[in-house]
Amino acid sequence: MADYEKVWHAMQRFTGQRDENTPDEVWLLQHPPVFTQGQAGKAEHLLATGDIPVIQVDRGGQVTYHGPGQLVAYLLIDLKRRKMGVRELITGIEQSIVALLARYAIAASPRKDAPGVYLDSAGQPGAKIAQLGLRVRRGCSFHGLSLNVDMDMEPFQRVNPCGHVGMEVTSIALQLGTAPAMQPLSEQLIDELVDQLGYNGGQFLSDDVTAIYE
Repeated sequence: MADYEKVWHAMQRFTGQRDENTPDEVWLLQHPPVFTQGQAGKAEHLLATGDIPVIQVDRGGQVTYHGPGQLVAYLLIDLKRRKMGVRELITGIEQSIVALLARYAIAASPRKDAPGVYLDSAGQPGAKIAQLGLRVRRGCSFHGLSLNVDMDMEPFQRVNPCGHVGMEVTSIALQLGTAPAMQPLSEQLIDELVDQLGYNGGQFLSDDVTAIYE
C-alpha cells in the first residue's frame, strides 16, 4: 500500500524535474482508504466521509475513492514530445481499460458525458468500473486511472462518485464472482496501455513502478 499524499507529491516532483530526455513512466500501486477531491470538486458531493480522509488534489474532476483492492495507474507522459493531445490520451486510457476488461468477458465502454469506463447495459452506460482523472503541466501528464478489482465498495456510498448523484459503482469481483490477482492484471494493463498509446516496449522498475518507453 502506498500513501496517497507521498505518491502525489512524488508525481509533482517527477513532472517538475523531468526534461525532454526523461522516459515516460506508469506507476502501478494500491492506496489505503482515501477520498480525493479534484480541482472542480464541490463540497455537496461529500455526503458522509466518516473516518476516511479527504484530500484536495490538483487533478481534474470531482471526488473519488481509492482503497485496497483497486488497481491505480499513474501516467507520467510527455505529451508534447509524443505530439499527443489530452483528448487522445484520455481516449487511449479508456480504450486500454475496455480492452483489459474484454479479456475477462466484461463488456464495457466510455461515455461521452463523464470520463471513465462503464459496464454496457442494454446499449446504455451501466455501473462505473474505472475512474479517470488527469493533470497536465508543462506539456506532461500525471495522475491517471483507477480500476475497481476486488475492494470494499461501501465507501463509494459516502460520496456522489465523480460528482454524479446515485451513480452505481461496481468491480471485477462483483461481475465475475472472483477477481484476477493484481500482478498479472497489472501486466495486462501495461500491455494494453503500450498498445493503445503507441509505445513499443515496457520495463518493470520495481514491484510497484513500471516505466513504458519508446
